[in-house]
Amino acid sequence: MLQGVDLEILEGELTVIVGPNGCGKSTLLLALARILRPSAGTVELDGRAVTSMPPREVARRLAFLPQAPLGPDGIRVRDLVARGRHPHQGFLRALSAEDHRVIDEVLLATDTLDLSTRRVSELSGGQRQRVWIAMALAQETSLLLLDEPTTFLDVAHQIDVLDTCARLHHEGRTVVAVLHDLNLAVRYATHLVLMKDGAVVAQGRPQEVLTTDLVEQVFGIRAHLVADPEGWPLVVPVRSDVLARRAGASPSAVHAKQATPTTPTEGSV
Repeated sequence: MLQGVDLEILEGELTVIVGPNGCGKSTLLLALARILRPSAGTVELDGRAVTSMPPREVARRLAFLPQAPLGPDGIRVRDLVARGRHPHQGFLRALSAEDHRVIDEVLLATDTLDLSTRRVSELSGGQRQRVWIAMALAQETSLLLLDEPTTFLDVAHQIDVLDTCARLHHEGRTVVAVLHDLNLAVRYATHLVLMKDGAVVAQGRPQEVLTTDLVEQVFGIRAHLVADPEGWPLVVPVRSDVLARRAGASPSAVHAKQATPTTPTEGSV
């Protein structure tokens, strides 16, 4: 549940929302996307209450990609991306020349053009996420909301998806993403939002807002904050006392397991 959230999504920024599990990150994104109606207060889009706007108009202004989206069985990449054109189509939903142009453009922008004839189910996790982003881009909105787009992906695919987000941001789109990995969030965000217990605790440029005290306040862990080899802030958690004791434990038990058994002497059992 959100509690008195006062947040402005800055135009032209790559905003990343972070915080512990259950702190309200996804709920906030669902409210921004007009999927959840706030019990108090308003969510405004370009100065208008988003709940007062027709769904088709909202879909022309913002695109929302939920966690782990599912497409129809056997659907091919181009057909899935084409679904992003629905807010711009008439009653018959026939694809126009303009629709095909946009589809080609977003496939190229997400580096998925060569995948267009393949089934979505055949793709790797990173490829699938880029295809879903392409579908969202096909809506031709200036605002893109992504709820945990790197969940269940390995490190290489996480970087792949976030590089795509960064490229879209550099091309002028406003991107908002919920992420779990604080260090990836710091590296990609131009505006960082930290949440805890349904409230926004801090927000701003990652280099300016992030401190060890804030990490402990939000995530409940002690950490060092250092610069990584590329100059980005890096959060290094302090190991717990239990782990520290394990690291300093006597290695004799390991040596005993690796020792060569002796040959039994005569008369031994």
